[in-house]
Amino acid sequence: MNNGNEKQPGEEEMEDRGLPRFLPQSIPDVILVEPRVWRDERGFFFESYNAPAWRAAGIKGDLLQDNHSLSTGGVLRGLHAQLTRPQAKLVRVVEGEIYDVAVDIRPGSPTFGNWVAAILSARNAHQLYIPAGFAHGFCVTGDRAQVAYKVSGAWDPADEVTITWNDPQVGIDWPVAEPVLSEKDSAGVSLAEIADRLSHSSRAEESES
Repeated sequence: MNNGNEKQPGEEEMEDRGLPRFLPQSIPDVILVEPRVWRDERGFFFESYNAPAWRAAGIKGDLLQDNHSLSTGGVLRGLHAQLTRPQAKLVRVVEGEIYDVAVDIRPGSPTFGNWVAAILSARNAHQLYIPAGFAHGFCVTGDRAQVAYKVSGAWDPADEVTITWNDPQVGIDWPVAEPVLSEKDSAGVSLAEIADRLSHSSRAEESES
């Protein structure tokens, strides 16, 4: 039984912890987080989220909900987005490895249609912060992967859209040629169609204001 004076697991590491590296990507609002991981013969310890520190580094969305998925080898999920209620996401992997992708679909953005990708794995403990206004997807590069991610708002199926994973206008260099897709993801639409819907939505908001 702990008497209240004994140190908890990981406490000695936290006393000497360093902040992660927060690395803006080619689209600077997307940030790769490289936590500082302490490893020894017992295993490892790292701080996976600290709201004040992450916020100070530019991860400013209120991350209100945690989601968790398990995918088998070759599965590709995405590219998903919400048009009028966009979600920010902080993605990490707790088992396996994924190729994680974010596509800028923010109306008027100078990088509209551009994409960035990162390899996230349980081994490297990296996270990818994807701000609101991006489509997100990933594919599993090993036998299976468990993905845990924080989001800034609830899922709204009526507001969700799926951009086809291999849209030539986007041109993502996926590491799988014939991914395993859900029925919904197989029926994704082009970025051009999404851009048209975003344009109509933006004009409607302007007329109401």
